[in-house]
Formats: sequence, C-alpha cells, structure tokens
Amino acid sequence: MGLGGDVQNVLSGFATIAIVIALGALLAHTRILDVESQGMLARLSFFVASPALMVTVLGRTDVSQLFSANLLASLGSVAVTATLAIVLARLVWRRSASDTVIGTFCASYVNAGNLGLPIAAYVLGDVSLIAPMLLAQLLVLQPLGLAVLDSTVQVVDPNQTRARRLRRRLGQPFRNPLMLGSLVGLLLSVTRVRLPRIIEDPLILVGGMAVPGMLIAYGISLRLGPRPGAGEPAVQVGTLVALKLGLQPAVAYLLGRFAVGLDGLDLLAVTVVAGLPTAQNVFTHALRYQRAEILARDSIFLSTVLSVPTLVLIATVLG
Repeated sequence: MGLGGDVQNVLSGFATIAIVIALGALLAHTRILDVESQGMLARLSFFVASPALMVTVLGRTDVSQLFSANLLASLGSVAVTATLAIVLARLVWRRSASDTVIGTFCASYVNAGNLGLPIAAYVLGDVSLIAPMLLAQLLVLQPLGLAVLDSTVQVVDPNQTRARRLRRRLGQPFRNPLMLGSLVGLLLSVTRVRLPRIIEDPLILVGGMAVPGMLIAYGISLRLGPRPGAGEPAVQVGTLVALKLGLQPAVAYLLGRFAVGLDGLDLLAVTVVAGLPTAQNVFTHALRYQRAEILARDSIFLSTVLSVPTLVLIATVLG
C-alpha cells in the first residue's frame, strides 16, 4: 500500500468516528436522547459490551503477537507517559487521586479499539499489530487505574477488619468486568481454544455495541455538557494532550528502535499506535465513577482532532 493510501485510510478512520459522535450530538439536540440516556449507554458499554469485545478481540489474537518486542515498547511508552502525568497531576496541579487516574488515562490510554483496529487493518495491514498495546492497557494500565478509582468510591465499613479490607481491595480488579473480559480473552489466546459458535457469535454481536455506544454517549456530552474548553484549566488539558500525542509516540519509537531493535513495519506500528488519541472508554470510566468527566471529554476531543496531523506525519516519515 502506498503512502497516499496510508494517509487516506487514517483520515477515513477519523471520519467514521466523527460521524458517529455527530449522531450522538444530533440525537441529544433533537431530545431523542438525554443525560440519562448517556448514563445508560456508558453503563451498557462498561458492564456488558466492552467485556464481550475484549473476550473476542484478545481471544482471536495470536499469542506470539501479544508477547513480543512490540509489547515491551508499548509498555515502556505507557509507563513513561503515565508516570509524568501522575507527577504533574498530584504534585503540580494538586488533583485528587481519582482525578489523577482519569488524567493519567487521558495522557496514556490510546484509542486502540475503535480507531486502532481500523488503522491497524487499513494502514498497517495487520490487525494483530494493535494487540501489544491492547494488552499493555487492559492488563496493566487499566486494572491499576480502576483499582484506585474503586477504592476512592468505596464506602468502608468500620466493622470490617483491616485484613478483610485488604483482601477486598486486592480483589477489586478481578471484580471489574473489563478486567475479567480481558483475562478470559488472554486465556483463550494462550490456550488457543476457540469458543463454540453458540457462545462466540452472541459475544461478537454484543461486543459490537461497545464502540458505537461509547461514541454516541460522547456525542451527547458534547451537546448537553459545557462546551469544549470550558470547565477545566486549558493548561492541564493541553499538557495531557501534548503528552499523549507528543511524548508517548516519541518514547515508543525510541524504545522500539534502540532498546528492542524494531524496524520496518513493527517500528511503524508501535509508533502509530502510541500516537493514537485518547480512548473514548476513558470518558466511559469518568462517567461510571463520576470523576473528571469534563477533563476526559475535552482531552478526547482535542487529542482526536490533533492526532490527524500527528498520524499523517508519522505515516509520512516512517511509512
């Protein structure tokens, strides 16, 4: 595939997302959907559709693509970017622990699902190239972040013993539906077990609701919530987006090329994937836990818009 085709497919992937978000905004504008509908879509995506999607996506991915040098570069880019975001949020901006989790997600949680999958298919030519970043996020970044969010919203029973509270906190990630879906998918990939069609087909059908559900809920927020750029400090939103679109792909490229020896398509893949905008399911998490919703929404909006020239530049230089 030529360079022109790469750029065209990047733009096509963004256009698809923009149309579905616009649909959500239109449905809110015409009062077909409201704020309660937004919450319902977020819960449906979080508890049902997204876990089903993770089972099918990870379960059908070759384990050799999951555990590879690409994974090390992806993990490194997430770790470096997330660490800097945490330092800024806690020590400079004095955000709460729960806000810090959402801010960290904004800076390092890439849109590897609804945008990453089509870009991996149409630009990179291999959907499995998105798997290392999915694994880094779903099995490392997301469980850690959700464990913190779970602990901040949990009402502690004073009658519980310290040991019982500790066991509950350690077990929280494994009660999260997204984590459970990811673990099931990983187990299927490692064991190379295929689910019977009577189970797999309904999971695929239900998982197909995850991406449009997130995007429509996001569109509702754009129409009914404060306009983008209002409600959160512009410096904080801008910094998180700069970390997402600037630092993370740069770290992925440097680690990929000089630390683990990637080149060609593999190096392009880890750089492009790290340069994807903030994932829409960060907004779903923010809604679910009622923490930093506007910060998540504005970071997703700005990073999505600005990632178009970012990905075009990466495809031009490395493609």
